[in-house]
Amino acid sequence: MKTIARLGIATATIAATAAFVGFGAGAADAAPARHPAPVGTVFVQNDATTGNQVVGYDRFADGTLRQSGVFATGGKGVALGGSVVDHLASESSLARAGRNVFAVNAGSDTITSFAVRGDRLESRQVVGSGGDAPVSIAAHGDLVYVLNARGGGSIQGYLDLGGRLVAVPGWHRDLGFNPNATPEFTSTPAQIAFTPDGSKVVVSTKGDSSSFDVFPLGVRGPAATPVVSTFAGDVPFGFQFDATGQLIASEAGPNAVASFTVHQNGAVTKDAEQATGQQATCWIVVDGTRVYASNAGSGTLSGYTAGRTGALTPIGTTATDAGTTDAAVSADGRYLYVQTGAAGIVDEYQVAATGALHEIGSVTVPNGVGGEGIVAN
Repeated sequence: MKTIARLGIATATIAATAAFVGFGAGAADAAPARHPAPVGTVFVQNDATTGNQVVGYDRFADGTLRQSGVFATGGKGVALGGSVVDHLASESSLARAGRNVFAVNAGSDTITSFAVRGDRLESRQVVGSGGDAPVSIAAHGDLVYVLNARGGGSIQGYLDLGGRLVAVPGWHRDLGFNPNATPEFTSTPAQIAFTPDGSKVVVSTKGDSSSFDVFPLGVRGPAATPVVSTFAGDVPFGFQFDATGQLIASEAGPNAVASFTVHQNGAVTKDAEQATGQQATCWIVVDGTRVYASNAGSGTLSGYTAGRTGALTPIGTTATDAGTTDAAVSADGRYLYVQTGAAGIVDEYQVAATGALHEIGSVTVPNGVGGEGIVAN
């Protein structure tokens, strides 16, 4: 049973239910129980500071999850100063590209490359992130870029050679933010991602400069300096691209969802904005034209439909467990999974034809309090 709690209230009390199975006479002769075959997987990073792990789940046809394994990254997580339910204060700290999964180890300044073997992960490599406190990672074709949060922020690029990463020294760029700004978790960059055509990498800066920093990519790697588009007070945080190539982002300043155009020259302009009416709107997941924003301070998801001109039409608000953060949608678009950091729970929802969300269950992630990073297929 799920307990809905508000982040603004004190500590949420999460109820635990234990199930006991009794065996009567002749039970030893009974046929073993048959479980339905899984149809997909979900991987969740816990960002544990004592030893980061990725927890694997089988996804079944009804959308529910069952744990399949726990896989050590070989590195440690971190809790940025001031963070409570969102220790990395970032989006996309876990990335999947085909049969590869990449995880950041913010407490060790490393990246772990995993091979996906069904519902299990096999560690291939642990490599340096080229900076301090990696918090977000993105893959496109044979390229991988990581975003480092501390030390003024930086990005580092890699060649992906069959799941093994080779850092290219010339693909490192410092972001030049104030390394001593406080509180730390609101003053570090939030996410890195490729544009859909892979021609640029985009960084959302959150409170550092309230901007999108776009690096056009060439044969020598990223441009020497980014094209900076500032949106004062908006605090762009999580973002993804919709089916038409528009950038859809959460804005923690006004607690809103907004659509943007990334132009050929790297400039970013805003097309539309919708206030969520919630608190701490910081993460976002986009599936085609469906958009769901996570409101950590309210324990809710805000749904929208994105139109061709950037218009955002509200679908509705759905309650989650406390501390709503990173989310992922299954490959068939039928189910949404969202991390809730107050108690380390992943909530499970069925996505209706209208885009409305219907709760179907939840799982508790081992050592998952404050964890971020989730991928689904």
